[in-house]
Amino acid sequence: MDLTRYDKEDLEAALEVLRNGGIIVYPTDTVWGIGCDATDADAVRRIYTLKQREDSKSMLVLLDSVAKLDYYVDVPETAEMLLNVRGDDGQMTKDDAAKPLTLIYPNARHLAQNLIAEDGSIGIRITDEPFSHALCARLRHPIVSTSANISGEPTAHFFEEISQAILDGADYVCRFRREDNTPHEPSTIIKLNADGTFVIIRS
Repeated sequence: MDLTRYDKEDLEAALEVLRNGGIIVYPTDTVWGIGCDATDADAVRRIYTLKQREDSKSMLVLLDSVAKLDYYVDVPETAEMLLNVRGDDGQMTKDDAAKPLTLIYPNARHLAQNLIAEDGSIGIRITDEPFSHALCARLRHPIVSTSANISGEPTAHFFEEISQAILDGADYVCRFRREDNTPHEPSTIIKLNADGTFVIIRS
C-alpha cells in the first residue's frame, strides 16, 4: 500500500509531534498502537500514565531496518536465523512469512531507560507496514509500540475500538487506515539469550 499525498501530510503531522516529545495513536503492522520517540524518557513516561500501566513492564519498539539493530541491542546469531527462517522444519511457511515477529534482545542501549526491562532487554519488531515503517525511517529513532488501550482492557484491533480516553490523551491521532477493518495477526514473541538460546513467549 503506497502512501498518498494525504497520507504523507498525516505522516508529517505525526513526525512533528514525535520530534517535539509528543505521543501519537497510529496504525502498526499488528493492532493500533500508542507511540513516541523511544529515546525520550518523558514521552515514554506519558504513555505509561495514559495506559495506567506500571513502568516496570517494558514496552516494545518498532524499527524500519535490521541494519539498525546492533546500535540498540546485542544481536545474537540466533536472531538472524529467526528473522529469515521460521518453522520447526527450518523452512519459512506462508503463515510464518505473513506473521509479524517481535524479538526480545539482550543488553539494550541508546533508548529511554524507563523503556528497558529490568534484565536489560527490549522487544523490537522490524515493521514493513507502510505508515509505521515510514515513521521510523523519517524519525531516525525507534518508535514505541504498545497497544492503544488502557492496561487490562481489551486490545483495540481496529480504530473504532479505541477508547475515547486513549484518543483524548494523545497529542495526535493518525488518519491513515482508520477505515481499515482487515484482521491483523498479533506478533510472535521470542526472547533471545546472549548465549544463543531462545524462548518462545507467544507463537
